Amino acid sequence: MLDSNQKLKKMNFKNISRKVAAVLAISSITLSSCVNDLDTEPIDPNATTANKVFADPANYINALAKLYAGFTLSGQQGPTGNPDIKFLDEGHGQYLRGYYVLQELPTDEAINGWNDGNLPRISQMTWQANNEFIRAFYYRAIYQVSLANEFLRNVPADGEVNGIQFSTMRAEARFIRAFAYWHALDLFGNGVPFVTEGDPVGAFLPNPAGLPGWGSDRRELFDFIVSEVKEIETMLPEPRTGELGRADKGAAYMLLSKLYLNAETYTGTAMWSEAEAELNKLVASGAYTLNPSYKGMFSADNHTSTETIFSFNFNALNTQTFGGMTYMIHAAVGGSMSAADFGINSGWGGNRALRELNAKFVDGADLRGPGELLTVGDDGGDIDDQFKFTQGYFVRKFTNNNADGTAISNPDPNGDHVDTDFPTFRYSDAVLMLAEAELKGSGSVSGGTLALINQIRTRAGVGTVTPTEVNSGLWILDERARELYWECHRRTDLIRWGQYTSGANWQYKGGTVNGTSVADYHRLMPIPSSDLNANPNLKQNEGY
Repeated sequence: MLDSNQKLKKMNFKNISRKVAAVLAISSITLSSCVNDLDTEPIDPNATTANKVFADPANYINALAKLYAGFTLSGQQGPTGNPDIKFLDEGHGQYLRGYYVLQELPTDEAINGWNDGNLPRISQMTWQANNEFIRAFYYRAIYQVSLANEFLRNVPADGEVNGIQFSTMRAEARFIRAFAYWHALDLFGNGVPFVTEGDPVGAFLPNPAGLPGWGSDRRELFDFIVSEVKEIETMLPEPRTGELGRADKGAAYMLLSKLYLNAETYTGTAMWSEAEAELNKLVASGAYTLNPSYKGMFSADNHTSTETIFSFNFNALNTQTFGGMTYMIHAAVGGSMSAADFGINSGWGGNRALRELNAKFVDGADLRGPGELLTVGDDGGDIDDQFKFTQGYFVRKFTNNNADGTAISNPDPNGDHVDTDFPTFRYSDAVLMLAEAELKGSGSVSGGTLALINQIRTRAGVGTVTPTEVNSGLWILDERARELYWECHRRTDLIRWGQYTSGANWQYKGGTVNGTSVADYHRLMPIPSSDLNANPNLKQNEGY
């Protein structure tokens, strides 16, 4: 295994070939209506086409780096100037930022205070099919799929270059495609445009995976993703034996587990035992352990953690974007908070937590919550003005300083961009998922899994829990909030536990100060109107 301090230097993910990046860039406005039109020779004889890039196997690794960079970068030339998603401010089009907006802002964990276009409607759960922020992530996810397809279309199954097997690179590209398709399925349902490397190159109107929405008669996309990940699982490196940020068997175990854990939501058929089996493989690998410090999981030196299973990796100098972790850290700082305490030049005063999240922390000693990483705003914890950042709870979870509070060694001279990685999958999440699969599959959490949960609790500085507690009510869902808030799990969790559209309310849900239930169709986001207009093969989700 590579020294984690190398942080992807060998693969050079942080310095992606612009030539390859430009070739793999696809027009974002008509992604599903006219995809993969990369076979046309450019008018400029100095420009490079895909057939020229992929003619040299030495370029394959750079092309693969572009696929991973799709999770971290927003465009082709640094933070601004040549965006992948062109109709919105470039930072809003970045993958992690868009995913956070849709997974956290319409939940009991977060609210945003910016009056930017239709952004307030996300927190209010009053969005419509023309919402530009929903549209941005929809295109970003499909863009990732398109990049992966182009890679798979051009890289042969057999061979190697510089000791790297083509088959391994192809397996990673398939993982990236499956990962993006999972997000599309979770947010938009089965009716998103479905394209693989087997589809024709050039302008065409792709069909959806199947009927729109979720259900037993609309599971084509779910079945495709599961079959892909099951097949590539054996082709990927063993857990934590490869380079940081690249997919391995551990990442595949987690992706399959996420699909199985949510199978009842997606298909109407529960797959608890399948989720349990994948999670047991991950735990039994022995490759992952809890980070000694909870706070250290979200600091600039978190790339050293053995808790991380899969991450989006950021570097203050080489992956500059106004999305990603730059957004996650800056947007959470404002009011009386000191930007220097977070290793940045200034706060943007946007995202804060709701009183409903704060109330989950029943133990005042919890190092994850009140008084530590969750503190009451300057103007109190209740919010009567969505656009007043100083109302609510400040979240101090993510920082651009090291875990011990020291500054990073090679910061952005301007103080804008950050070095902190985003732990997309981590071990404590896997433990809590295993507990849920056991509880819902057999009616109780096993003693071994309970012991792992109590290790998480001990790290947090709170008391251990009993079998009665962990097996009752919504305890696991609440513990997931305490452990994983702002890590882009909450919307999916609330839906799976039947607490999203009804069952639980929070401030500004439904557009009211104290919150109200909303129609069940809000469990899915709408297919953007622009894509429906461009591609008559697509159908809108129910309710929009």
